Amino acid sequence: MTIAVPLQTSGRAGGQGRLSRLSGYGPRAAVLAVVSIVAITSAFGFYAAGYSFGYRIVLVSCTSLVLLSLFAEIAGKLQQREFGLDLIAALAMAASLWFGEYLAGAIVGLMYSGGQFLEAYAHRRADEGMSALLAQVPRTALRLAEGGVEEIPIETIAIGETLLIRKGDVVPADGLLLGEVASIDQAVLTGEPFPVSIAKGGRISSGATNAGDVIEIRVLSRAEDSAYAGIVRLVEASKRSKAKLMRLADRFALWFLIVTIGVAGISAMLSGDMARIVAVLVVATPCPLILAVPVALAAGTSKAAKEGVLVKGAGPLEALAQASVAVFDKTGTLTAGQPEVSSIEGADPERILRLAASLDQASGHVVGRALVQEAHRRGLTLSRPSAVTETAGSGISGIVDGVRVSVGGDTYFEASAKSVSDRSSSAMRVKVLFDGETAGTITLADRLRDDAVQLVEQLRAAGVSRLVLASGDDLPIATAIAQALGLDDVKARLAPADKVAVIEKERCNGRVLMVGDGVNDAPALAAADVGIAVGVTNLAAAAEAADIVLIRDDLTRIVTAIGIARRSRKIALQSVYAGIGLSVIAMGFAGAGFLPPVGGALLQEAIDVAVILNALRALS
Repeated sequence: MTIAVPLQTSGRAGGQGRLSRLSGYGPRAAVLAVVSIVAITSAFGFYAAGYSFGYRIVLVSCTSLVLLSLFAEIAGKLQQREFGLDLIAALAMAASLWFGEYLAGAIVGLMYSGGQFLEAYAHRRADEGMSALLAQVPRTALRLAEGGVEEIPIETIAIGETLLIRKGDVVPADGLLLGEVASIDQAVLTGEPFPVSIAKGGRISSGATNAGDVIEIRVLSRAEDSAYAGIVRLVEASKRSKAKLMRLADRFALWFLIVTIGVAGISAMLSGDMARIVAVLVVATPCPLILAVPVALAAGTSKAAKEGVLVKGAGPLEALAQASVAVFDKTGTLTAGQPEVSSIEGADPERILRLAASLDQASGHVVGRALVQEAHRRGLTLSRPSAVTETAGSGISGIVDGVRVSVGGDTYFEASAKSVSDRSSSAMRVKVLFDGETAGTITLADRLRDDAVQLVEQLRAAGVSRLVLASGDDLPIATAIAQALGLDDVKARLAPADKVAVIEKERCNGRVLMVGDGVNDAPALAAADVGIAVGVTNLAAAAEAADIVLIRDDLTRIVTAIGIARRSRKIALQSVYAGIGLSVIAMGFAGAGFLPPVGGALLQEAIDVAVILNALRALS
């Protein structure tokens, strides 16, 4: 079992069952639609040539083929306890064959297969690009053996083996550190923006990234038993237990079916003409629902994609339209997820930063990168360091312009000092020494994203009534962010399973929207009514578990997507009400004998065209 495999299977098996099913019958629906068009065209040719037998055979064959496919689809849905409008279409086609109204049956078959193809196409378009996000996940590990280092598949890792983890590599399995110290980035697991130092014998969880020099670990568990795999299984469980939203069109299925059968039966009994059953069923075929609803929602997903929001189908778009509660991750979602220099204390701040950044050009540590970036932002000219020595995750020393410069936390200078991280705030402080004397202190913090305040304000204006922060950080850190944004509630020190519990609890306040990034948010994204993955790093697992992916680094696009979703749903409902209303009127005329089956089928086509044109307004 590799790190990549469970990510891929969790999204497909758990949350995208309907998508897989749609992908399966999408090509089939396209074939059936083409066959129906060819059959109807050929039938008219036979009819014009006077070959009535050929006319009937072509239409009967076409209708029977679509009907058999439809029966298979209905059987599959009934096994999953799903009930939809497909049954009315099946009854209409079966009745048309029974009573000899072959053309009407073929037209209904064309409408149905065309609708299925449009819906499958919309889902497939929405899911494009997901595989690219997962391509960067490693599938192999480096094992130390007698013959040297060998690359092996992750699923073959055994307990007790020694693995070599290079800088930037993802840890493939839980293990104990064999070296003296390691700098580990656990952002994807805990949301913590700063790397942590792990001492010899310390445990390193799978899914974390080696932010320092090359390290060796002794494997404690197989890949499938690791902490990372546990999160993946939690995603799968959340997907399976996620409350399933009924399709918009299917909500009208039961009562519309009862009305249809009632009108058909009464008209046949009062008139004695059983053919009226066919006429009623044909005009009652809910193609405004089968076609117009997915068209409106597919148009909405297309519109959202143009705005930088990838929506995985009509269901998530509809759920987004009804969301009234928003739950946010902190690091990488509402904050930048990368430390930045917030203040410099000392007699000469510019010189302190210039020399510290010059030295840190030789370091790959996240703090070093932040110092170099800030120096460049200020236009400082950096010098070339020499005689550089670095203790991974702790500090660095070297010569810059003839000065012995040292940069690090308290633990780098004093073995007995407290940890470099100040857990009462979201900041990290590093000391800068010149020739052994303290020159100053540089404070770095994970700043609030510029668009986070704007996002909260726009969500409030859009009617999202409750905003909650669910963070893996300590309570003081999370509370400071929540207060700065004016959120309604804050939950801190949350493991991935705890975030799922927050989602379940918030459901009593309405449909829940979860916004997050990274592996630690994936279970909550999967469990929410609709999950949105954001961020530019650590996005693969979040994107796979989420229903919606923000492909532009702009949080306000979430509000744009909500607006698009609400408008698309409104247009879809307009199509439903207009289509059903016109169908009910047509059913009355058909039941009274004023509308024959073929005429009813053609009228139904006209109704379809009208409601589909209305549905396409969602593109504008």
